[in-house]
Amino acid sequence: MWQQRIEVEAPYDFSRVLERLAQDPLAKVDIEKQQLVIPLYINETPVAVFVRSIGTKQAPAFLVEAQYEQLKEAILSRLFHILHWDRSLLPIHEHFLQTELREIFREHEGTPLVLEPDLYFCLIKCIIHQQLHMKVAYKMTERFVKTFGREIDGIWFYPRPEQIARLSYDELKALQFSQKKSEYIIDISRLVAEGKLALDKLAEATDKEVMDTLLPLRGIGPWTVQNFLLFGLGRPNLFPKADIGLQRAVQKLLSLETKPSMAQMEALSKRWGSYLSYASLYLWRSIE
Repeated sequence: MWQQRIEVEAPYDFSRVLERLAQDPLAKVDIEKQQLVIPLYINETPVAVFVRSIGTKQAPAFLVEAQYEQLKEAILSRLFHILHWDRSLLPIHEHFLQTELREIFREHEGTPLVLEPDLYFCLIKCIIHQQLHMKVAYKMTERFVKTFGREIDGIWFYPRPEQIARLSYDELKALQFSQKKSEYIIDISRLVAEGKLALDKLAEATDKEVMDTLLPLRGIGPWTVQNFLLFGLGRPNLFPKADIGLQRAVQKLLSLETKPSMAQMEALSKRWGSYLSYASLYLWRSIE
């Protein structure tokens, strides 16, 4: 095992990261030890990366441990992107202190937008979560991973597209997926496995280009693409106006009698301006 000490710019609240990830039964989180284990595929090699906080919100520092020292540079590069260590939260925090979101941003100061560790599985997870209550969505995702994924030393690694592409629709229906959702998951996995859908290339594309690439695919709508942009690619300025949870959070924030209309959501997004992905994240956090 190799070790690396990392210091990042304040504010950065790792306890908030662990709180949110702990909702996912697949996440390997130890709140007492302030530790997270991230399953990464580096050149298709499964690597369990241990991240432990050894600092504070105002002086954030971490100890990273993993195997495969020859992959250290690639692992750290992925880790910096996934955990939001590569950019400061301070200007985002200061921006929202000038808006109606100031109290939420004070309460959740230093909460980063943490990404899914794998673009393929992020897209599949978004499809699994479509139109499901969060607890049910997590349970279905857990069932999917524990049936087709790999467990290494107690860490679950997500299945690869080539493996899911070989499944029949009935194999997913046996896990209580609907016929349509089974088709969506397997058909999209086949596109990825055959090289017809290059998800890594989307990291260099604009938000519109990602939308134009993914929306024509059967089973993918605007909500799915927006979540992929947010939690897969880490795009900073997304506000999924049609998201029910986001609407509920805005209703609570503004003490509205009913959920806000699309026109009201659009007006808020224009008023809040930049960094809308963080407005979305903090609003979700305010009702979780």
